[in-house]
Amino acid sequence: MALLIPVLFSAVCLAAAYRVYGSVLARLLRLDAEAVTPAVELRDDVDYAPIEPKFLMSQHFSAIAAAGPIVGPILAGILFGWLPALIWILVGSIFIGGIHDFASLVASIRHRAKSIAEVVRVHMSQRSYIVFLLFIWIALVYIIVAFTDIVAGSFVGTQTLEDGSTFTGAGVATSSLLYLLLPILMGLLLRYTKISLGLATVIFLPLIGVAIWIGQSIPLDLAAIFGMSEAGAHKTWDIALLVYCLVASVVPMWLLLQPRGHLGGYFLYIALAGGALGLVFGGKTAQYPAFIGWTASNGDPLFPILFITIACGACSGFHSIIASGTTSKQLRRETDAKAIGYGAMLLEAMVAVVSLCCVMMLSRESIAGLEGKPNFIYAQGIGSFLAVIGIPASLGISFGLLAFTTFVYDTLDVCTRLGRYILEELTGLKGRSGRWIATGLTAGAPFLFVMQTTTDATGKAVPAWRVFWGLFGASNQLLAALTLVGVTVWLSHTYRARWVWFVSGIPTVFMYIMSTWALVRFARAGFFTPEGAYRGLPSDPVPWAALVLIALGLLVLIEALRVVFRDPPPQVSVTGVLAPAAGA
Repeated sequence: MALLIPVLFSAVCLAAAYRVYGSVLARLLRLDAEAVTPAVELRDDVDYAPIEPKFLMSQHFSAIAAAGPIVGPILAGILFGWLPALIWILVGSIFIGGIHDFASLVASIRHRAKSIAEVVRVHMSQRSYIVFLLFIWIALVYIIVAFTDIVAGSFVGTQTLEDGSTFTGAGVATSSLLYLLLPILMGLLLRYTKISLGLATVIFLPLIGVAIWIGQSIPLDLAAIFGMSEAGAHKTWDIALLVYCLVASVVPMWLLLQPRGHLGGYFLYIALAGGALGLVFGGKTAQYPAFIGWTASNGDPLFPILFITIACGACSGFHSIIASGTTSKQLRRETDAKAIGYGAMLLEAMVAVVSLCCVMMLSRESIAGLEGKPNFIYAQGIGSFLAVIGIPASLGISFGLLAFTTFVYDTLDVCTRLGRYILEELTGLKGRSGRWIATGLTAGAPFLFVMQTTTDATGKAVPAWRVFWGLFGASNQLLAALTLVGVTVWLSHTYRARWVWFVSGIPTVFMYIMSTWALVRFARAGFFTPEGAYRGLPSDPVPWAALVLIALGLLVLIEALRVVFRDPPPQVSVTGVLAPAAGA
């Protein structure tokens, strides 16, 4: 079967969902183009600044589209076949992830651009607010662990391609550092000159292509420079990336986060367009099996593992943090929320479909040695697609890996910054010293995990991202479920309509069951063998973390049920809260 068939089918489904279901959601939420948004009312051009939706879309999309829509579909496709993965991407993004992102954005702007945790506090209780913040911080730590380590793996090693050419991870490292330099220069120009954002985009976007080309010519090979092993270079890059997180999360947003998010969004559009071009004109066919079985070769069952392996491509709790943390403070009109909230989620689903195609085009035999390298599978696929327009394989793969890295950079420093905000809120840390302490703790916790060396049954070292990917996926999906819990309570209090329980209630139940089920499996595997024999207290942090996340998730659920079935709801208008809930 030609890859073009599932791609076109997916594109039609997602476009139709945006036009039909997205419009239905916009009517149900009563978006008002004339309502004054927090970005306008509280405008200070620092945190609150209304911007054009096309620019906000690129920034929001770049922030939410991390490694998840690439790594997750590739891993799930390899484990269970591409058909279950494709079904979950489409159904999940349209009916679960889309409403999750859309509603959390609208909830935030209806509460003066407060975070989703603040919405939980208003409509549930102070206890649920504290538990929710703690859960978010732990989830952010595991996002940083997984994404830091997988990017570090892209900066080491050498790959020989089918045509005999080679490309180096060290070359990708050079391109990546140059890519980080470009938005800093762009931010300085925008701040201190009269250059327009449009002109700056025209100047700096092509320079990303120059950075890709230079990278392979001047590779930054830490193993060769310092005489260390490839594993040692990998760990060194882990440390360097965490230092980057530490610094990037405290510098002014105008200097790095905003210009990089803007450039990154357009660069990722180009990557998506390049993949689409290759799929349309490349004549690629599906070689990988559509369905492998209900249980993968490693023993993982399709339920619930599929639904936590493909996180960001179908539904992601992290999106609600971005939507209510930065995006809601820049939304110009309420009606823009449909494109930014719902549309960006569907666009990310399309990224996941293209990523899945990178598996579909390979045979089961050819993928045998690449199961642990989803970033390379993605880059190889993008390189193959770009070959249609005559781009050399090594350059195309470097482009794919930099696109992958671009997805992750935006997420890493946003996660660290948000983690700092949460610790400042929970601990009362203030001022410059408090900012650095909270940031250090948020970046320091992942350091402890990435520095660990875990081995499999044969004694072979397992990358840290692979160890924690399942826990990241489960915690991220449980965060989505808890966000949907809070959103459902808000919608119930605000609209008091039966549609709430179908639109957000059913997705809440599904996500809560799948994510908790997966966490229970991770916890049990740490304490018991597959045969049920007790192992003793594990030294592995994964089962302990799973138990903590299960407990926090249960506490939030109990608070929500108490509010829904016992406490009187607050007095709420469509545009915001008029009075607090009893006991809140």
